[in-house]
Amino acid sequence: QVQLVESGGGLVQPGGSLRLSCVASGIIFRIHTMRWYRQTPGKERELVAGITSSGGTTNYVDSVKGRFTISRDNVKNTVYLQMNSLKPEDTALYYCNAEYYARRYWGQGTQVTVSS
Repeated sequence: QVQLVESGGGLVQPGGSLRLSCVASGIIFRIHTMRWYRQTPGKERELVAGITSSGGTTNYVDSVKGRFTISRDNVKNTVYLQMNSLKPEDTALYYCNAEYYARRYWGQGTQVTVSS
């Protein structure tokens, strides 16, 4: 059974930092492209960041460039999203996604709230 379990969300003040983690099981983690998405009520899910299977290439949505960093540990089957200089507009439910060709898997999400 495939499981992606996110953690690390919470309430943080503007300018603060959080590190999200997503632990995968039931898949060969090292061959999957991993991505973080986020979603707020009434809006479509947005791709935030992605990282290739080897970790050699990353990409980010423009709004988080320079503030967020995606990384992975293929021994621990974990992908991370380091989020710095958080803004209220970063408030969302953050989802982990694993993809290998036509196969896509999702976690349940972890809530990030940026508010003073």
